[in-house]
Amino acid sequence: MNKLLAMEVFVQVVDCGGFTRAAEHMKLPKATVSTLVKALETSLAVVLLNRTTRQMRVTSEGLAYYEQCLRILSDIRESEEILSGGRLSPSGRLRVDAPTGLASEVIIPALPAFLECYPEIRLELGCSDRPVELVEEGVDCAVRGGRKLADSSLIARRVGTMHYITCASPAYLQRHGQPTHPDELVHHRCVNYFSTRTSKSFDWYFARDGERLQVALPSSIAVSDSYAYTAAGLAGLGIVQMANFLMAPMIEGGRFVQILGEWTNEPLPIHVMYPQNRHLSAKVRVFVDWIADLFSSLPAMR
Repeated sequence: MNKLLAMEVFVQVVDCGGFTRAAEHMKLPKATVSTLVKALETSLAVVLLNRTTRQMRVTSEGLAYYEQCLRILSDIRESEEILSGGRLSPSGRLRVDAPTGLASEVIIPALPAFLECYPEIRLELGCSDRPVELVEEGVDCAVRGGRKLADSSLIARRVGTMHYITCASPAYLQRHGQPTHPDELVHHRCVNYFSTRTSKSFDWYFARDGERLQVALPSSIAVSDSYAYTAAGLAGLGIVQMANFLMAPMIEGGRFVQILGEWTNEPLPIHVMYPQNRHLSAKVRVFVDWIADLFSSLPAMR
């Protein structure tokens, strides 16, 4: 038995919550994964996992061994990277997830420089506004905006800020008029943005001269994708509040009109998130540093 491979497989089974997901993530046959874990249990003379037809649970001995495996595997990877750091470039598959608008408008246009600098990295960029489960879905790191980070098992490095502006299409304003104060929005049609995780619509934020407002606005339509949200606003379905890096070109082109311009909107921090129980590999580290440098170079993301 390859003990290190068996340890890696065991860690993946625990992280993924089952043999099937672990096998898919490691691109191994499920039978191989099961055999390696069983061989590991035999060599240790302990039960690491309690298995039933419906679920799998980690035993107390399994949890203790899991933590030891994490440290051992992390130390091995770190030693290998230290020894090869001067000779080898970061390489291999790098799975990243980012919001649709941010990926399309900011990250992807800048990627040629990143891939030219690190040609041995095979980047897989998932573009979705749906919060992903990093470990279960085999994602190395995720770029996310948010005021509250719900998952304490993740390390979050702040890399930038999104600033929001309130806009409406010229056709909407011609039909319904222009509000002069956030309180007037309750008498207007607004497009809400909802979380696919909680199904709740996000509040709207405003600030002016020390006055801060956080309001929940009723709407006849709510969406969960940034491009769909923008499209709803362009269609005249209501007032929208969206990141300025998406809105600015459309305002310049006359497709949107900024309203309530004297009111600023609370900035939204942007983080790169990755599991805290993982050694930060060279390929993840260079991508995180690159994203931080990219956002710091863009005035709209500071």
